[in-house]
Order: sequence, then C-alpha cells, then structure tokens
Amino acid sequence: MTAFILVAGAHTGGWVWREVAAGLRDAGERAYEVTLTGMDGGGRPAGPGVDLETHIEELVRLIDRVEAQDVVLVGHCYGVHPVRGAAHRRPERIARIVQVDVGIPQDGDPALKLVPDQTVRERVLTLSQESSAGTLPAPVVVEWQRWGSVAGLTAEALERLTEQAVPQPLATLTQPLRLSGAGAELPTTGVLCRANGSSIAVVEAMVAMGDPAFQALADAGVSFFELETGHWPMLSAPRELVDVLLRAAAGEGHQVSTTGREQPAHLRPFLMDVKERPRERTGRVDLHLPDADGRRPAVVFVHGGPVPAGARPTPRDWPAFVGYAQYVASLGAVGVTVDHRLHELTAYGRAADDIAGAIDVVRADPRVDGTRVALWFVSAGGLLSADWLAAPPPWLRCVAASYPILAPLPGWGLTDSRFRPAAAVRGAGQLPIVLTRVGFERPEIAVTVEEFVSAAADCGTAVEVIDVPLGHHGFETVDPTDASRDAVERAVRSVLGHLGAGAG
Repeated sequence: MTAFILVAGAHTGGWVWREVAAGLRDAGERAYEVTLTGMDGGGRPAGPGVDLETHIEELVRLIDRVEAQDVVLVGHCYGVHPVRGAAHRRPERIARIVQVDVGIPQDGDPALKLVPDQTVRERVLTLSQESSAGTLPAPVVVEWQRWGSVAGLTAEALERLTEQAVPQPLATLTQPLRLSGAGAELPTTGVLCRANGSSIAVVEAMVAMGDPAFQALADAGVSFFELETGHWPMLSAPRELVDVLLRAAAGEGHQVSTTGREQPAHLRPFLMDVKERPRERTGRVDLHLPDADGRRPAVVFVHGGPVPAGARPTPRDWPAFVGYAQYVASLGAVGVTVDHRLHELTAYGRAADDIAGAIDVVRADPRVDGTRVALWFVSAGGLLSADWLAAPPPWLRCVAASYPILAPLPGWGLTDSRFRPAAAVRGAGQLPIVLTRVGFERPEIAVTVEEFVSAAADCGTAVEVIDVPLGHHGFETVDPTDASRDAVERAVRSVLGHLGAGAG
C-alpha cells in the first residue's frame, strides 16, 4: 500500500485535494490531505514565526507517523517547497516526489522565485518590508489567474476556491529553501498542465537547448505526465489526476532522453541555400553585410525564448536566424541578429532594454541608413514588439513577425505587463506589419495571433498575413518544403519593399 501525502499550494489547504484523496482511497491506497500551519483559515491570523521551515518540520513529523512502505510526496504550486525540504530530511522514507504544475526549486530558492506574476512578487516584497510576520491577502475571483491558468475550473469551483482561500504567511514565500542534498536522487515526476503553458514538448525543448542546468530533467529517475487542464487539476480534472498519481507511483511516465535523438529543431539547417555574406560581431549584435555601397537599410531579427543563459550556441548563431540575416544581406540590406537576455519569463523588461540598445548600435553604424529599419520578431519574441507598435518611431518602416506570441500566455505572470502587442497595435497607425502564420500552431498561441489580427483590423492598421498551412512553429528548420521557402521569400521581399531596399 502506498501513502500519498498531498500538499496544497498558496492560499489553500487540504480541502482542495478532497476528490483526489477519495479517488486514491477507492483505489486501495492511503491519502493524507495536508493543511499546513497558518493555512486553516477561520479568520485566525497565521501568527508570528510561521515560515517555510514551519511547514517543512510539519511534513517531517507527518512522514514519521505514516505507516506505509512507500510514501509519495505530492506538492502543488507553493507546496513543492515544503515537500522538497521534507524529502531531503527523510529520503529513506520517500519513494517518489510528484510535482504538480510547478518547477523544481533549488537550494537557496525562496518560493517567491517560482511565483509567476510580477505584481504578486512585488507586493510580497513590499509587504515583507512592512512586517515579515504578515500575510499576503487571499485572491479575489479575478486574481487567481495571477497564480496560473483557471482553464477547466467551473464557475462553482472558482467560487469555492475563492471562498475557502486564506491569507498566505509572507515568510513561507520569502524564506530560502535549504536542501541537504540527501534527497537529490529521489525519483521525481512532473505533472504538466498544458493549459497553463507547460508540456512535455516544452521540457524536451529546454533540455535540447544544451544548458547544463536543465540536463537533470533527462535523468533516468525523472518522468512526466501531461494533463489538458489549467493550474488546479485537483479541482478541474480530479479523476485524471488520480490516474496520473497512481501511474507515477508505479514508476510510469514519459522520460526525456538526450541519447539517440535527432538534432534539435532549432539547430537544423535553414531551409534555403544562401550565399555567405560577411558577418561582424559587436557585443550582442551581429551585422550581416550586403555587397553594396553606401548606407543600407537594416532588418533586426529578435529571437524568442526563454532561452537558458547557458544554452550553446546562442540564438544569433542558430541556423534560422543566420539564414534570415544572410538572405536579407544577399538582397541588399543589412541583416542583424541579436542575443538578448530573455533567460526566464520574468526578464522581458531586461530583454526589451537589450533590443533597444542593439537598435541604437545598428542605427549608429555608418553602413546603416538609420532612417530605414525594420524589426522582425520571432515566436515568444513577439511580445517584445509591443513597445514599438504602441509608439512607432519615424525610422521604423516595418514590423514583421513569424509564428509570434502576441499576448502573454496563461501562467506566464505577465498580467499587468506592457508586453501585450494585441493591445499595443492600436497605436501602430499606418506602420506596415508582415505576419507569417503557421497552420499547425499550438492553439493557445494561435488565439493570440487571431486576437492581434482582429485588433489591427478594428483600428485600421494594415497587416499582411502570409500563411503556411502545413507549417509548424519554427517551420524554417522543421518544414523544408517549397511552400515554406515561398513563405520566407514573400515575407523577406515584402519587408525589404517597405524599406525601399530595391530587392527585385
């Protein structure tokens, strides 16, 4: 018999696990729905001294009391921090850790680091400066999306979540997690909620980036499951979650491998053969130079992400970006590739500063006509177009985007951010926009593109849409077809036409 210890996320208690626990018991297993100290509500304050360590010690005491050969610790959201802390203190009792829609915290990380929404993080820090013994007020109905996607929750479930939510002790979010290392080899299963933006494909892409920090996700003891729901599967898909927990305890799940795999999609060859042009590197900026005299217009390509800081090669050396820039240079303009620092979702502001700085470098180059520049955004880099669409400078002659994300996805924690191109396009005026759209796009991304196109139509901004009906995200290296090549050629020539580059 397996004992499942179920630890809830921020603002919630054991009650969220009620249906899941019942399902586990019906399957003949034991289940313990944990309500951590200070999370029982009832109008009572958490009290001084309630912090992450309080919750870790509480879980350790429960583990010591449980009479079962196999103990599976299950942590959702904030709950993974006390789960990880307790597992490292009683590794000999733990058969597996299951993390429900949350990343893996490292030694020294406060729970606040994994909170997706920037506004929530800033509020916690402000309240902590006033009193570290205070609490973060429970969310109202419209605020739950700051913690993750509410997809799959019925109106009744969302109402119940709000009514039973309690204030979260601030110190549980700000105290660093301390791991002894004793539980580092424990088998771990991640339950990924696709409607909240996580999936096995995303994990595989992270591992393929080559950053050593993510290679542990491909360890033999790490497995994954997907659920087609939002951030609270214990409320939106309890039966499915019960099945996943039972299968995880049995050692099942998808394992990511780094051996015997084909070349990662982002490192496959560009779909067109382009004559090599000279390339010059300055800081984060590479200039791909045409064989032409005088000052030439420039096209700046902006990659997406997040791209881990340790990924090698970096995006400006990826075949697709080099291919685009070289193709542009072969047609008489300066192609520009840039490495910006969108290493995590919280870094959009830093990445925007990097792009602005790179553009200044490009426009100041004596070989560039600084009055004729186009910006071309790719994938999640699409959010970085918002500033330029909202108030286009006179030198910006065109904005292009390929399979872009044009509104923050659920769970990205950018609820109040300025990075919302679907809203910013209302300020674009007569700025030409060239948008390449793929037929096999992920639904959650396709929705943002349609929202953008609709908003542009409403405000009279012209968007030239180039469709690749059988194309996938990153089609330039995964779909080397004639239709794909035609789409690239059409998009490039359209952008150069807006720059007056004279590419015939």
